[in-house]
Amino acid sequence: MDERLARSIDVGLSLVTVDLAIFTIRNETLMVLLIERGVEPFRGCSALPGGRVRKQETLDQGARRELLEETGVDGTRLHLEQFGAFGDPERDPRGRVVTIAYLALGADLPEAVGGTDAAHAHWVPVEEILKTPTSLAFDHDRILDDALERVREKLEYTTVATVFCPEPFTLSELRKVYEVIWGRELDPSNFRRKATKAEGFVEPTGQQRTQQAGRPAALYRKGQASFLTPPLLRSAS
Repeated sequence: MDERLARSIDVGLSLVTVDLAIFTIRNETLMVLLIERGVEPFRGCSALPGGRVRKQETLDQGARRELLEETGVDGTRLHLEQFGAFGDPERDPRGRVVTIAYLALGADLPEAVGGTDAAHAHWVPVEEILKTPTSLAFDHDRILDDALERVREKLEYTTVATVFCPEPFTLSELRKVYEVIWGRELDPSNFRRKATKAEGFVEPTGQQRTQQAGRPAALYRKGQASFLTPPLLRSAS
């Protein structure tokens, strides 16, 4: 948030900001992108990237700009969507600020570089943050919790899991996405059956990848579907 935001809050205006929960998977670990705030309030604290939406911007434009300015990550490469609004009167100590929360997903995203009012940007294991509640600035712990649950739900009903897999991928790699995000192991045979039966979820490339042990693994790409039919439910997996 820049100086203009602070001045606007000082004169009693209710403002709109965007905050982004950006997830990737590295070394079979779910990671979220955080910044170290370089300005008050919460200077030196970890937070989700975000900031004020400019007058002539759409919310999506503001989210992509803030992401690029604060972390150096190009939002056009990501699956980006709104998932909620947070407007508790006390969420910002400077005054009333309503934020639109975004979910951003990508495969093995690059190292981030802090900019503007972000002193530093870095990837952190989600599990590490969940062990220390209230460790983030503002209400970003709550936003992160809601974002994580939204991702877990989306894996049940949509094909978004493929976003985390550089193409071509094996079904074992796709299964690992579910295991990392849901936090539990899945039966390989059962997952293979459900993934290949879901209409338009994955498409075989006709190619194979040699593995260190066992037979070569068949390679797949994302199919044309956006929603899983039938769904791949956590309770039944």
